[in-house]
Amino acid sequence: MYEYLGNLVTTLAVRLAARPPSIPVGVRAGVAIDTAAFLARLDAWRALLQDRDGGHFALYLEDSIEFAAALLGAWQAGKTVWLAADTLDATCANLRGHVQGFLGEFPAACEPMVPGDAVGGTPAPAVLSPLRELDPEADALVVFTSGSTGTAQAIPKKLRQMASEVATLEALFGARAGDAAVIATVSHQHIYGLLFKVLWPLNTGRAIHAASIAFPEALAPALAAQRCVLVASPAHLKRLPAHLDWQGARDNVALVLSSGGPLPGDTAQACGKLLGSIPVEVFGSSETGGIAWRQRAPLPTVVDEAWTPFPTVGWRLAEGFLEVRSPHLPDDGWLPLADRAREVAGGRFQLLGRGDRIAKIEEKRISLDAIEAALLGSGLAAEARVALCEPDAGPRQVLAAFVVPTAAGRAVLDGEGKLALNARLRTVLAGVVDAVALPRRWRYLDALPVNAQGKTTVAALLALLMPAPRLPHVRELERQVEDKTEQGTAALRRVLLEIVAPSNLVYFDGHFTEAPILPGVAQVEWAIRYGRDYFALPPAFRAMHALKFQHVIQPGMPVQLELLHDPAKGQLTFAFRSPSGQHASGRILFHAEPGHG
Repeated sequence: MYEYLGNLVTTLAVRLAARPPSIPVGVRAGVAIDTAAFLARLDAWRALLQDRDGGHFALYLEDSIEFAAALLGAWQAGKTVWLAADTLDATCANLRGHVQGFLGEFPAACEPMVPGDAVGGTPAPAVLSPLRELDPEADALVVFTSGSTGTAQAIPKKLRQMASEVATLEALFGARAGDAAVIATVSHQHIYGLLFKVLWPLNTGRAIHAASIAFPEALAPALAAQRCVLVASPAHLKRLPAHLDWQGARDNVALVLSSGGPLPGDTAQACGKLLGSIPVEVFGSSETGGIAWRQRAPLPTVVDEAWTPFPTVGWRLAEGFLEVRSPHLPDDGWLPLADRAREVAGGRFQLLGRGDRIAKIEEKRISLDAIEAALLGSGLAAEARVALCEPDAGPRQVLAAFVVPTAAGRAVLDGEGKLALNARLRTVLAGVVDAVALPRRWRYLDALPVNAQGKTTVAALLALLMPAPRLPHVRELERQVEDKTEQGTAALRRVLLEIVAPSNLVYFDGHFTEAPILPGVAQVEWAIRYGRDYFALPPAFRAMHALKFQHVIQPGMPVQLELLHDPAKGQLTFAFRSPSGQHASGRILFHAEPGHG
């Protein structure tokens, strides 16, 4: 079976071309996308890259179906695809040193390439270009580590590694998934989402949902609409509100998958009650691929925290640390990991924490894991992360602690203040670490910041130490100039911007605790602000018409802000959009005289 399934990724495009064109590959905004339309997009991406110089191209597309077409098209053109987790300035700057071009939804400064009639508008050509079986040893992909323990690192992947992963997923979970569609809260721009949300279902004929669904209010009805598999992360599963109607989900969810970190036991049980299925957790990383899985039994069964290794993965312990060997790796050697473990019955293992999170402060080796464990054991912290940061002044590095308080911790914070809670937690830590290693900076949060993969990164934590910004990250994507004006000169009439609201934006504070969203007043404020940056708007606000808020905007979510200026009417029209649809829109009228009615 593994030998057959191991060919899935290398023969995928050929097999898709051989099946009936009317069979759907997935769903976009409630509309089925058939194989013919998908192959047309694949062929368009292949043609775009076929004769282009360079072998390495960065790819970023939020729509999973269009992403899959671009990925397969690039592979058919013999290109290596680099997956970016986001399109922020630092990410793009890093990619420029490795790739010869950018594909998809990168900012205009990257000169991104997209075939004509992007995302669903291309009719199938009469004759598609011949598709070929790919070399399993091809260097097809480069992914990045999550950055949850430090700087993100580039990890190359051969096609055979991904083919092996897909084969293992189908062998382990295919029977439970059946013919269910795949719905995800995570992005395919990370290896977990790529394998579970795109390559696995596409190879096995399961429908792909084009959009990731991170907001619980949208997730509940989506899960209720059809038989489905949910691909999620602990960060998303921990925030499923019990007050929503999950009955439809309980009737239709065949399997819940979670990866990106261990799922707390109480969260696993709560998900089992809400969704009708306790999540299957997958342990692995960008470097190793999948290693093992577990699914806790419903209470009151005795809790079993052990992991069962994937059938193709070998493992052993070396001085208490895990080592693995598998076809998911680039070679057949043993790979040492930084995870401490112990063997348990049945050929399984139990994880005991990581051993590489050691900080050196004034020549003393400090375990960040030990500090976090002590904070969690205090009864005052529900979640805790500790990170090394530069001090405000002086040469010595210091630690910062980021804590989500328990009810008891929140009572101290609200009743006695931050300094009192600092003091109590520092007293707890005094018996664990040397005084020089006690955290010097403390942040108390409603929730730890997570990215599109559900990961809490060091960079996101350290950003919380900076003053809270009031403006988003902004990039200009397009501008449209009208040549004919009354003065005979060109004038700017339309501009398209990419807007990303950082997680530490001041407007997210208290709006809302469990799932922060961008307030509508901030969206209108930004429309006016950037409208004034680009257009000669009259100074006085007059009125606002057709104001609508359709979909929420979450932290870190890239959205496009389109601004249209009509100088004759003194009108600015704005719309916030993303692959999820239109988020907000309206028309704002201005006048030259204050108070004009």
